[in-house]
Amino acid sequence: MRVVLAEDLYLLREGLVRLLGDHGFDVVAAVATGPDLLRALLEHRPDVAVVDVRLPPTQTDEGLQAALAARREIPGLPVLVLSQHVQQLYARELLADGSGGIGYLLKDRVLDDAQFVDAVRRVAAGGTAMDPEVIAALLRPGPVPGPVARLTPREREVLGLMAEGRSNAAIGQRLFLSESAVGKHTANIFAKLQLAPSDDDNRRVLAVLAYLQGGSAG
Repeated sequence: MRVVLAEDLYLLREGLVRLLGDHGFDVVAAVATGPDLLRALLEHRPDVAVVDVRLPPTQTDEGLQAALAARREIPGLPVLVLSQHVQQLYARELLADGSGGIGYLLKDRVLDDAQFVDAVRRVAAGGTAMDPEVIAALLRPGPVPGPVARLTPREREVLGLMAEGRSNAAIGQRLFLSESAVGKHTANIFAKLQLAPSDDDNRRVLAVLAYLQGGSAG
């Protein structure tokens, strides 16, 4: 699996290159600036981009903007954002085009390599990997518009865990439900969000995007 990595801190960048390499990833480019990231993404067209939000030259949002520009040229390019803080605007921009293959992790909440590598693989496969704090920031109190408002509190709870990238079995363990009960909740979620039958993994991503975008509109 081919990865383009963007991180401006040398030691962290080299550490991530080593970690990814140890887990079988091919880091085809490891860059430190926004312009270099955009060039690398367009040149290599990787399976996934792992991107810090703030990169030189201005240390604002170069990483995200480079990733968004690349996604316009390469629709559906999987992007996993690593950030020091929850940035609602950045997360909403990333979700705005409705494509899958999206992750947003907080650096200080990644506790081991297995957690990080699993997130990279999920995003590369077209799924989501959202830190719970990012989800909470997007779902500020307020009116929830559209089909998302039809979900019951339990269904919203299930969908929130979906957004973290959890399987039905893992959701069941967290909520003390059987896997079949979680399956019924997910079927109801798909129906209420008007997601026509298709590949279940794809519908999970579309449901998560509807949930996050709807919740952040309040």
